[in-house]
Amino acid sequence: MAYIPYVKLDQLPEEFRLKDEDNIIRVQRVHPRAMRDHYQMYVTLMRRPGPLARSRREMIAVLVSALNECRY
Repeated sequence: MAYIPYVKLDQLPEEFRLKDEDNIIRVQRVHPRAMRDHYQMYVTLMRRPGPLARSRREMIAVLVSALNECRY
């Protein structure tokens, strides 16, 4: 497994700081603009109204992560 060092929140410009401290977000801080854009996409897909209930979307995400042997 690759090792990517975390970038500390206080090392980012204010415009790129997110309140979310999940490990995947912390790793993505190495490219702040992509991190922010990815997070906005995640929020749109997982938290906003859509054709599937949020609980169903979360179950799909857990299943896909398990199939991919992802530890997140």
